[in-house]
Amino acid sequence: MTRAQLEHVIRAAATIADDDEIVVLGSQAVLGQFPEAPAELLVSNAADVYPKNHVERSDLVDGSIGELSPFHEMYGYYAQGVGPETATLPPGWQDRLVVVETPRTRGRRGLCLEVHDLVLSKYVAHRDKDLRFNRTAARHGLVDRAILEERLETMYLDETLEREVRRRIEDDFAVPLRPLS
Repeated sequence: MTRAQLEHVIRAAATIADDDEIVVLGSQAVLGQFPEAPAELLVSNAADVYPKNHVERSDLVDGSIGELSPFHEMYGYYAQGVGPETATLPPGWQDRLVVVETPRTRGRRGLCLEVHDLVLSKYVAHRDKDLRFNRTAARHGLVDRAILEERLETMYLDETLEREVRRRIEDDFAVPLRPLS
């Protein structure tokens, strides 16, 4: 997914939900902070979203512009309607959302997870695609290890999971970093 495609999804989801603010939780939230993110991070053709002020309308978004919808068939990308409970996030994540508001969003606002919050949620989810995403984000220097560790300390995780996330962070930063060009 590209930044322009994400902006289209934000606009469409906002129109469908009659909500001017759409929260973007999934991997494509990286486009909020890094519009030109590395291609390895942009392989998904779905944006996980929910209407901030009308969460109950997530199903409406999913049914209208979700997977296998006419929208998906026409454009090749889609919105996955989710809820705020979809991701395990550190406290204060709402205060760090990255605003996407451009002419393409037509007055609507996308509220994308800040990259450290996004990466931590992916460490907790622990799916192969999430771990690949995180290794790539670390390798390209999009996240700072100290910030990840600091926010991890504030999360309500059981000890075993917290140790596992800490180990994954350590492993991902053991690889030499390539700064984003």
